[in-house]
Amino acid sequence: MKKLAAGCLLSVAIATGSYAATMTMKSAPPESWTVTNYYKQAVYDPKEAKIGDIDDVLIDKSGKITGLVVGVGGFLGAGEKDVIVPFASVKTAKRNDKWWLTIDETKDDLKAARGFKYDRASTTWVPENK
Repeated sequence: MKKLAAGCLLSVAIATGSYAATMTMKSAPPESWTVTNYYKQAVYDPKEAKIGDIDDVLIDKSGKITGLVVGVGGFLGAGEKDVIVPFASVKTAKRNDKWWLTIDETKDDLKAARGFKYDRASTTWVPENK
């Protein structure tokens, strides 16, 4: 019985290892970007005034980026408000080997927008109750 159980476990381990190896990619997909081009990056308005920083990247179940959580206002993180903007509204450019992100909103526009807080229990962003 022990030999049968050990044989089954060995078969599963070998099959799982073989399956996992076929799931890796030989190269990065063309036109793919890394999340670090957005995460923790500064966001600017059209006049190049800093609005805030991206605190999170929201991805749907199919893997598509749907929104960005931007921290606005406050000083050194105190009094900061998190808002969510559609991913498509953020424009990108590269300046001096660094990603430059802009949005057609002002800091005041985003400060007036609905705020969100991260709920650790559900691991989602939920509207603030204000």
